[in-house]
Amino acid sequence: MAWRRALAALVLLAASVAGAAAAQDEGVARVLAAAHAQVGVTRYYDGSYVRLAYPGGDVPADRGVCTDVVIRAYRAAGLDLQKAVHEDMRTHFAAYPKLWGLARPDRNIDHRRVPNLETWARRAGHALPAGTDPASYRPGDLVSWRLPNGLPHIGLVSDRRAPDGSGRPLVVHNIGAGTQVEDVLFAWPPVGHFRVFRDPAPAGSR
Repeated sequence: MAWRRALAALVLLAASVAGAAAAQDEGVARVLAAAHAQVGVTRYYDGSYVRLAYPGGDVPADRGVCTDVVIRAYRAAGLDLQKAVHEDMRTHFAAYPKLWGLARPDRNIDHRRVPNLETWARRAGHALPAGTDPASYRPGDLVSWRLPNGLPHIGLVSDRRAPDGSGRPLVVHNIGAGTQVEDVLFAWPPVGHFRVFRDPAPAGSR
C-alpha cells in the first residue's frame, strides 16, 4: 500500500540522517582529540618553508604555525587540507589571494597560509557569519582573525569553556608559544567562521 511505502521511505530517511549526524559527531570528536593532543607536543612556533611529502605531508610535530594546528586536527578526521587546498588551487588558482608573488600552486606551503585556508573554506561552502555571539561557535569550528599588526591568524574552537561562566568556548591555536588552549575567541575581532562538519559529507575535498 502507498502509505506503507511512504512510511518505509521516511524510516530510511530518518536512518540516513541519523547516520550522517553520527558520522559528523565522530568527525568532530576526532578533530578535537587531535587538536588537544598537540598541547605539550608542538612547543615551538616555526613558519620555515619546508618541502613536504604529498599528500599527508607535515613539518616536525614539535613545531609549526597556527595553520598546522588545524591541518593536523582535521587530518585525524580524514580531511587532508594539504590535498584539498592544492587540488582546488590547481584548477582555480585565480580565485586565491595574490599575496606571495606566486604564479602557480605550491603544495608545500599553500595550505599553511591562513588566507588560502579561508578561501578554500568559503569556496567549499563552509563559511558562517563571523559574529560575537559565543553560542554561534561550535566545537570543531574554525575561526580566523587579523591581529593588530595585520597578520592573519586561525584557530580551532574547543569543547572546553572559559572559566568565567560566560559560556565562551576556548580556542586551540599556536600564536607563538606552541599549541595552547586559550580564551582568545574574541581577543581580536573574528573575520572568518567556518564549519566543516555541518553537511552530510563534510570531509571530502573539492
